[in-house]
Amino acid sequence: MNILTAKNIVKRYASHTALNDVSLEIPSQSIFGLLGPNGAGKTSLIRIINQITGPDSGEVFFEGEKLSPKHIGQIGYLPEERGLYKKMEVGEQALYLAQLKGMPKAEAKKKLKAWFEKFEIDAWWNKKVEELSKGMQQKVQFIVTVLHEPKLLILDEPFSGFDPINANLIKNEILNLKKQGSTILFSTHNMGSVEELCDNIALINKSKKILDGPVKDIRKQFRSNVYEIEFTGNMMGFTNALWTGAELIEHNCEDRLCKARVKLLGKTTSNDFLQSVIPVVEIHSFNEIIPSMNDIFIAQVNAEAPGGVSKNFTE
Repeated sequence: MNILTAKNIVKRYASHTALNDVSLEIPSQSIFGLLGPNGAGKTSLIRIINQITGPDSGEVFFEGEKLSPKHIGQIGYLPEERGLYKKMEVGEQALYLAQLKGMPKAEAKKKLKAWFEKFEIDAWWNKKVEELSKGMQQKVQFIVTVLHEPKLLILDEPFSGFDPINANLIKNEILNLKKQGSTILFSTHNMGSVEELCDNIALINKSKKILDGPVKDIRKQFRSNVYEIEFTGNMMGFTNALWTGAELIEHNCEDRLCKARVKLLGKTTSNDFLQSVIPVVEIHSFNEIIPSMNDIFIAQVNAEAPGGVSKNFTE
């Protein structure tokens, strides 16, 4: 079942079209990456889901019902541009924000104390926000966003500004929230996080969705039949053994230990290739090079540039 479905969303600002017929399906209890270069339309879509603005046309459904104000309490939102009241005490402000989400004060305080201990910021409860580092402020905002246990959690660049240790802390919490039944939609430029965390992605560029689907399927569909092989032997003999079945892309040798990348051509299979080179070299490793999400992101965005050719792998 999908927790959120957006159908044919169009959003215009004066003469600018921010979203042009964008449709998405976000499965329940999954991690969904919303990708795209700056200005692509991601923030406009997030604002529509949060009911900050409405679409000019198209519809959004939450668990099968048309999105309405009653769903606001089931959504948590951590915007990229974050801000806390700097003169307020941290605990006081966290309690205030939790109560805005409808949580009783006593329940909110109990849960906040537990989260503050988990994130090792409990000693800062009575400090003013302006005394906290940027990373600590971000921890507070993350806690407040997830405290009321929303069904859908929207995170805009959630790892921005965090050091590697705290970024890993947030990643682990995102995975825990998924295990507990939450659905996470996050917008990011960090393709490493996409590969590590996301079940599905959608790529938006110039107001249009140009690619979406499961991350594993997308990477497989972009495979280019390129392999990396490490072997001991004569490089000239290896090259001659390729014949017309494969193209040597690059290689590096130290003494007789070589590493090479080859592209299989035509109907040549990996077995065909190995049979041709085994008689002349000793193979140590052989692996297919599957494009990373970063490679795919760059290729698809560049394909949308004038003169480029885009492929859509939505099924």
